[in-house]
Amino acid sequence: MKVSKLVGQRFKEKPADCVIDSHALMIRGGYMKYVGNGIYSEFPTLKRITAKIEAIIRKEMNMIDGQEVLFPVVMPAELWEESGRYESVGNELVRLRDRNDAKLVLGMTHEEAAVQLVREYGQSYNKYPFMIYQFQRKFRDEARPRAGMIRVREFTMKDAYSFHTSQEDLEKYYDVCYQAYHRIFQKAGIPEVISVASDSGMMGGSVSHEYMLLTPVGEDSIVICNECDYRANMEAAENIVKNESKGELEELQCIETPNCKTIDDVCCFLHSDVKKSCKAVVYQKNADDSFVVAFVRGDYEVNETKLRNLVGEDIHPAEITEDAPLVAGYIGPYNISDKVTFYCDTTLKGLDAIVAGANKEGYHYTGLNLERDLGNVEYVDIAKVKEGSVCPCCGKPAITIKRGIEVGNIFQLGTKYTKAMNMQYSDENGELKYPVMGCYGIGVGRMAASICEAHHDEYGPIWPISIAPWEVEICCLRVDDEETKTTADKLYKDLQNAGVEVIYDDRDIRPGAMFSEADLIAAPIRVVVSPRNLKESAVEIVTRDKRVKEMIPVNEAFDFVTNLKEKLFAEIESKVEPYK
Repeated sequence: MKVSKLVGQRFKEKPADCVIDSHALMIRGGYMKYVGNGIYSEFPTLKRITAKIEAIIRKEMNMIDGQEVLFPVVMPAELWEESGRYESVGNELVRLRDRNDAKLVLGMTHEEAAVQLVREYGQSYNKYPFMIYQFQRKFRDEARPRAGMIRVREFTMKDAYSFHTSQEDLEKYYDVCYQAYHRIFQKAGIPEVISVASDSGMMGGSVSHEYMLLTPVGEDSIVICNECDYRANMEAAENIVKNESKGELEELQCIETPNCKTIDDVCCFLHSDVKKSCKAVVYQKNADDSFVVAFVRGDYEVNETKLRNLVGEDIHPAEITEDAPLVAGYIGPYNISDKVTFYCDTTLKGLDAIVAGANKEGYHYTGLNLERDLGNVEYVDIAKVKEGSVCPCCGKPAITIKRGIEVGNIFQLGTKYTKAMNMQYSDENGELKYPVMGCYGIGVGRMAASICEAHHDEYGPIWPISIAPWEVEICCLRVDDEETKTTADKLYKDLQNAGVEVIYDDRDIRPGAMFSEADLIAAPIRVVVSPRNLKESAVEIVTRDKRVKEMIPVNEAFDFVTNLKEKLFAEIESKVEPYK
């Protein structure tokens, strides 16, 4: 490929609407073009990267007996009505009608299509287990698309679905996929990806993991223990707090607290410790707008995902009007209205005397003891984990919070979809049973953008050679000089004939501009051919990460480049876990 023919423009200025580096660099580098909110077209440079990522994924899926299929983008609504998700999924699912007024959906995920494809095939136990996978465009109407390809509305995803006759068999295969995912990320040049326990969300199922690329600009908070291997997404992390009860009960008193509607205001007014206060966070159920109150210790925040799972349906932040059974700013668990559902978090357990709202305008209770004053209290885990919290695995106060980008996820779905869609098989005794499912996803474009985010400098991406758009770039600094051009042309042809992926900048432009664009294209190996170098019968060979910079004799350049390419690939392979 010659740069003079490469479709896509590269430029120096940072786009104004790019909030993270990878987004800016991939726009500047001619990788993609904005089409609409959360929708991008891919130029050849990015398409080459995503094709390599797909090839890595495809090889690993085939190695664990996956079979590639293809599901439709548009599906009849009946499939989603069978599973129950046509109504339960929110506005992320795009619903439409065709010319015959038939209801359709745009695929945002394909569990329903997977079951529909194989439910006739899988009618006998001797067909199991099996796994099918696809690469497909999907559309999810994200409320806040951002960060370029990292959070979009239209995207390419590899999703796989496995089918089993027992939970034990699913768990065995789940572990196989778990390891395969680590190999995928290692082969793509990001061995630093970690797996964390996660919340299943709308996918359902009891066990799930996310694969996180740690980076300060990540959207997800990752809970990590510095003393053991515990790792979890903030949404799924168990919060452990040990309040030491001293048995020092106080009299329950209703105290006037004028104009004190926040925990900080109340504690300041009463000269009390925020760690001995009870904070109320109020929500309403989407279905009927009934109120749900989460009570947590004053220095903690509510984990909405945990609360939503506990409630069992979608919720939203409450709007407390004058006719509501709650008094905004003065809500507490003692004498709260029976029209309200409330939960007490484990952070309140063991506190002898608590400051809490009195459910009366301008008043708070002091000396509240939940067990004494409320009776039998069932504590639940609905708070976010904090830095320095107790690890639920090793029991040490060694929790730290980091940021990460989700680059993959796997779920044990169980029989959620096969039961709902009446997929059954006959076992050895002729009894009808429901297959057990697992699903396994990787966003291809998001993975490319995440790698760029984790591996770049101020000049451009630093692509691992396994996914780089080209392995080598030749920069010919003087195409008008016959010797320079002849040398560059020959090396270009020799490398092409040897199967090396090489891009050749054959344009008559300033060296500074050529090097700037080369940094944006970011081939791992760069060969600089110039009259100055040729006076010494040499070319300059540098790597994009600046680890290698050498003058190599012209007659040795081909061998040096091919050996360097093999070395860079070997470095990646050395970090790939062997098959078990």
